[in-house]
Amino acid sequence: MDQQQHDLAQVMEVATEAGHILLENGAEISRVEDIMSRIATCFGVDSGNFFVLSNGIFTTGRSSGKISKAGGQASTYANVEFIPIRGIQLSKVRAVNQLSYDIAAGACSLDQARERLRSIRLSPGKPAWEQMLGSGFGAAGFCAVFGGGYMDCAAALVVGLLLSVWTVFVSGRYLSKIVGGICNALFATLLCILLWRLGLGESLSNVIIGAIMPLIPGVPFVNGVRDLANSDYLAGLTRLTDAMLGFFCIAMGVSFGFLLDGALFGGVVDLPEVGVNPQTAGFLIQAIAAMVGTAAFACLFGADRSQYLGMGVIGALGWVCYLLLVRYAGLTAPVATVFSTILVCLLSRMVAVPTRSPAQIFLLCGIFPLVPGAGVFWFTYHLSAGEQDLAGSIGFMAAKVAIAIVLGIIFAMELPQRLFSRRNGAH
Repeated sequence: MDQQQHDLAQVMEVATEAGHILLENGAEISRVEDIMSRIATCFGVDSGNFFVLSNGIFTTGRSSGKISKAGGQASTYANVEFIPIRGIQLSKVRAVNQLSYDIAAGACSLDQARERLRSIRLSPGKPAWEQMLGSGFGAAGFCAVFGGGYMDCAAALVVGLLLSVWTVFVSGRYLSKIVGGICNALFATLLCILLWRLGLGESLSNVIIGAIMPLIPGVPFVNGVRDLANSDYLAGLTRLTDAMLGFFCIAMGVSFGFLLDGALFGGVVDLPEVGVNPQTAGFLIQAIAAMVGTAAFACLFGADRSQYLGMGVIGALGWVCYLLLVRYAGLTAPVATVFSTILVCLLSRMVAVPTRSPAQIFLLCGIFPLVPGAGVFWFTYHLSAGEQDLAGSIGFMAAKVAIAIVLGIIFAMELPQRLFSRRNGAH
């Protein structure tokens, strides 16, 4: 590593910039603090302190014999940054994580680190066409995962494509987060009903479930669980609240869609009970659908294209494990979800090592087939139809599945890192 003395303020600014990029692109709190401390320590600041919240970073530091005073004047440094919640770009999380290890290995100077961070921050997100494909194939894949047939998947694909256009060019630009979340779900629901009434799609419920999956707030949910597991209670509760708000907006939008359709056609659509189309019920089709859906979410979350396949395989294996436990072992959905979540977490930690990536980016995508999107839909539908008892029962089951995911993540992430990585491995 470069042995020259570094200015205190410059070192702390580089560490804070790295934390800023990580936090606004979906990294968990513990990773942000760890990487900021690693960068500061490698450049000679052995007394830096970083307090990270879900949308802010408090940074303090004191000069030592290894570095210069800030500007030749002050011996301390303090800074507070507000981090707005933006779209998730997992490729930037991976890039900053890799940069921190390069700094620790002495392969990157302070000026080079600053330039690389600038390049990472300014790197563009996924092009609109790729986001559209991700939304469309994600909706189609999860429509099959939750029981839809081929025509249902085709309808979900169309809705997913149009929903992406709506969110990118209308909702994301002109609507607030809450209003936009409600309108996104309303838009998707009305489109699904329209296509169903025109004859595209056999099971309206499965089409809607697939279509709303790209709207599920999986990132704040998973990160909130990780933060709570790491004793970052304030950040964890904040992110879980954000996730619950996302689920509430989806429920409101779907409910408004059914009520509007009911007002035009004389009552809420009478949907049959949950069913699985034989066309997509086989394990091979289910595995392919889960892999496609998970890889599509990797695209939506801005992961590197080279990682789409690995994330898709992790999601598929987790979902196949769930099906095996439910169909052949006779386990209930919550219990099967716990074991399947543990498998997804373990696979994410193992794959993270050779790719030198945070396990979190694989977990965020791989966990989606297990998220109770169908439970959210059926809870909303029965509530709209005035069937409060049935809605309560389904909502309670969805809550148990969500808690099962929480438990699975906590159990798997508590295992020692040395079981998964060698020296300098990612985690």
